[in-house]
Amino acid sequence: MGWSTLVIVLVATTVTFTSARRGGNPDVAALSAFRKAVKDPSKVLETWDSGLTDACTWIHIKCSPDNHVIRVWSTLVIVLAAAFTSTVSGNSEGDALYALRRSLSDPDNILQSWDPNLVSPCTWFHITCNQDNHVTRVDLGNSNLTGYLPTELGSLEHLQELYKNKLQGIIPKELGNLKSLVSLDLYENNLSGSIPASLGNLKALIFLRLNNNQLSGRIPRELKGATNLKVVDVSHNNLCGTFPTTGPFAHIPLSNFENNPRLEGPELMGLASYDTNCT
Repeated sequence: MGWSTLVIVLVATTVTFTSARRGGNPDVAALSAFRKAVKDPSKVLETWDSGLTDACTWIHIKCSPDNHVIRVWSTLVIVLAAAFTSTVSGNSEGDALYALRRSLSDPDNILQSWDPNLVSPCTWFHITCNQDNHVTRVDLGNSNLTGYLPTELGSLEHLQELYKNKLQGIIPKELGNLKSLVSLDLYENNLSGSIPASLGNLKALIFLRLNNNQLSGRIPRELKGATNLKVVDVSHNNLCGTFPTTGPFAHIPLSNFENNPRLEGPELMGLASYDTNCT
């Protein structure tokens, strides 16, 4: 996707240039936006100074006699190709988030700014990125969205927080790939199916709130692998069997497991059968 996206950006930028009635500041603004959208470890764009009023003095830029930008040199595409591969993750993150947008019903147009034609989703509303332009937070809480969580979310490897909404369907096992995830707040949705054992891979996870859904099945013992867990709430579901009492679960209050009619209580080693009445 790196090449095709880069070409699209350049073409779109050229249209902006040729349609601008005055060359100076509009050209500078458009090219500066492009510079911010790509990583430039070789400093190919070092002369692109947004403090200047005329982009025609920049290297790799060709202007008309009346100082309108008419071309970003094709050689620049080649030079930037290697640098652009480092931003492919940004594009894959955009793909993942756009998959989320397609999976949701959005009656209030909350996700209107989620434009897949942009190089980076960091300019989208409700998205937070780190200084390296990786998505770290998707905050769609209380946005009147309905739908399901797509498996593509598993590619957001720098995501730290994912918040609730009126979601249905299952919790994708691919969320276990989100190694930077700190907070998984999917409470008060209409989620069904089981809790993925893969969530035990989330070593950075501190908050796991899955309460007030329709989740069923056992509480996977693999969750004890999420050693940084401080808050776990799976109350008000349809879970069964027993729940763990060791590792990060040692200090989770019993109230965070309540209102699961088929949940038999804490696991008592050697005394309680793990899967009794749990299918």
